[in-house]
Amino acid sequence: MATKTDIARQFIEAIPHSKALGMRLTEMGEGEAVIEMPYDEKLVGDPETGVLHGGAVSALMDTCCGAAVMSHPAAPGGTATIDLRIDYMRAATPGQAITARATCYHVTRTVAFVRATATDDDADNPVAAAAGAFTVEGTR
Repeated sequence: MATKTDIARQFIEAIPHSKALGMRLTEMGEGEAVIEMPYDEKLVGDPETGVLHGGAVSALMDTCCGAAVMSHPAAPGGTATIDLRIDYMRAATPGQAITARATCYHVTRTVAFVRATATDDDADNPVAAAAGAFTVEGTR
């Protein structure tokens, strides 16, 4: 029998947008998620520097936050983004994959709150940080 986390993982991995960006869910459970996105020249926002477009990083962080919500024990099902603030701290290093790590740290009857970071190979120096609110389906 498939667990809630298995179902959420299948859902995340089946999203066409996530597949097109090459996202790969590497960890998920208990309100935590990690998704990797490989460097791809199709996602470059500045051809002169080879830096990935902020929109690709944003999509990665949004998807990772949603996965964290879906895996939280107090969140009974699917979710949708209500609000997501992303602070870009530096350009991602060209040629390096980006990894998003999200934590769903609080769930109410209707809203889940999430924090996330995105890093390249320099894990101690984030590319971006995010804070968001997501819907919670059903009732607890």
